[in-house]
Amino acid sequence: MSIEAARKAELIKKFAQKDGDTGSPEVQVAILSERISNLTEHFKGHKKDNHSRRGLLKMVSQRRRLLDYVKRTDEARYKKLIEELGLRR
Repeated sequence: MSIEAARKAELIKKFAQKDGDTGSPEVQVAILSERISNLTEHFKGHKKDNHSRRGLLKMVSQRRRLLDYVKRTDEARYKKLIEELGLRR
């Protein structure tokens, strides 16, 4: 459900704007996307896990808000981010 430390560090390194950057919207969206994909795989075997499903919906909403913020502030960054993550929309 949560992501491994090595994978998280890899995502931070790839999407960080500068060294030590863990709070930029790009990094947050990348980490949320990884957690969402992990939970989606979890639900293939655990269809009735409604408590985790609520957490998934909260993560999807948070990612959407962050993506809306990036789109509002800088359209080019938004397009680059969704292209790199392979998100629809």
